[in-house]
Amino acid sequence: MRILVTGAAGFIGSHYVREVLAGRYPESDDIRVTVVDRLTYAGRRDNLPAVHEQLDFVQGDICDRDLLDRLLPGHEAVVHFAAESHVDRSLTDPGEFMRTNVMGTQQVLDAALRAGVDRVLHVSTDEVYGSVESGTWTEDSPLLPNSPYAASKAASDLVARAYHRTHGLDVRITRCSNNYGPHQHPEKLLPRFITRLLTGHQVPLYGEGHNVREWLHVDDHCRALHLVLTKGRAGEIYNIGGGSGMSNREMTGRLLELLHTGWERVRHVEDRLGHDFRYAIDDSKIREELGYAPRWSIESGLGAVVDWYRDHPDFWRDRAS
Repeated sequence: MRILVTGAAGFIGSHYVREVLAGRYPESDDIRVTVVDRLTYAGRRDNLPAVHEQLDFVQGDICDRDLLDRLLPGHEAVVHFAAESHVDRSLTDPGEFMRTNVMGTQQVLDAALRAGVDRVLHVSTDEVYGSVESGTWTEDSPLLPNSPYAASKAASDLVARAYHRTHGLDVRITRCSNNYGPHQHPEKLLPRFITRLLTGHQVPLYGEGHNVREWLHVDDHCRALHLVLTKGRAGEIYNIGGGSGMSNREMTGRLLELLHTGWERVRHVEDRLGHDFRYAIDDSKIREELGYAPRWSIESGLGAVVDWYRDHPDFWRDRAS
């Protein structure tokens, strides 16, 4: 099978491609991968193998219709990761998020239709649901995004659904919890805190740190994505969770403990605009229907990711803030 993967020089996409090329997923032994990535600040060519007989890398923009029309014919599937994803950046430059996340998704879907691609896996986020005071979101919960980033992803989800309903395109949508793991850009909370603590700096904690997030190891996320790609149903939405919910303050405390330092290294900063208080998803559908279950506990996962950033300063030294 030939698959085209967008945005695969970034954090999650590159993990997925590395695992596919290593044959670690069922039905991945004969997969040939084409990666298309614009290589913006968050994408790195060296997140992927330099040379691999089953990998073709193309630097390009998913908003480029002609490029997609040249690349897509002959591919059976698209796995669509490409997106602007940092909430803070969306507060100051929302136009780039609308361009890439909404218009880029529309271009990918249009090109898939023209090329006769069998299926498209659209990778989204739990942030499209907004904030929930108690309980959990299911796939049928309303979309109530509160940041420009979340709004752009919600819009892209609706565009993807429309292409399935209108054109019969086999589109499958996933919505995941906060991801963590190796190769994540140090603008995100965990690598930012880890790298600042490793270099003797303080870490900035929004407000009182009471906002609650669920944490999902990137390895568990990518295994779930491949399950949806190969076993999921057309037109369906699948939540993907890690079952590790905690406040940002609790997460900070765990990192301080792992790095053998104390709360004097934490400074409280003004809260983010429109900061969602709590995310929590019900992922029983993918567990019951496709047999998904996370393998990483938050205890083993956090320890491993701290070790990875400690051992790979070349990845983050010039990018940390």
